[in-house]
Amino acid sequence: MARYWVIGGEYRDTEFRELAPGAEEVRRGPFATLAEAREVWAELSWRAVDNCNTRYVIRKEDEAAGDP
Repeated sequence: MARYWVIGGEYRDTEFRELAPGAEEVRRGPFATLAEAREVWAELSWRAVDNCNTRYVIRKEDEAAGDP
């Protein structure tokens, strides 16, 4: 059974490779369905809609590794 995570936060710039100084990665989940993860993704994304350096993505957990 697949599990989904919402991961992201505020990044240093719009390349989204490194978190902003002092920022911590946000992880929400796991969610049993993609629809559940999308609801949380939308909520977090709309809260930060005015900050172009904030980004959230949905990741499917790698069942073999147990990591999103």
